[in-house]
Amino acid sequence: MANLETSLKECLSAIDGATAAALVDYTSGMALGTLGGTKDFNLEVAAAGNTDVVRAKLRTMEHLGLNEEIEDILITLSSQYHMIRLLKSRGGNGLFLYLVLDSSRANLAMARHQLRRIESELEV
Repeated sequence: MANLETSLKECLSAIDGATAAALVDYTSGMALGTLGGTKDFNLEVAAAGNTDVVRAKLRTMEHLGLNEEIEDILITLSSQYHMIRLLKSRGGNGLFLYLVLDSSRANLAMARHQLRRIESELEV
């Protein structure tokens, strides 16, 4: 099992194209840990804003009566991919991993695979 700091470091080192990572509590919108980002990309603001994405999707699923669990949410921009992975591990309820990728260097299938592995090893 890996701690938060180790998991965020692994996101940036093991996933090609990863530029930023965060663990976010979507009940409060607070980032519990962040790594990466730039002066032009405020990871705290992005993490908080993506809580609205998660909440909206969960609310929509409830209205539709879908008895499913969200694995990933992917947002594609012209130069970036934003991945949201809800934690399924013990103690991870209400949390998600948020990963920002440079789309010119990232392989989405491999990034998703690696993020799933990192999430499964994360001890919260």
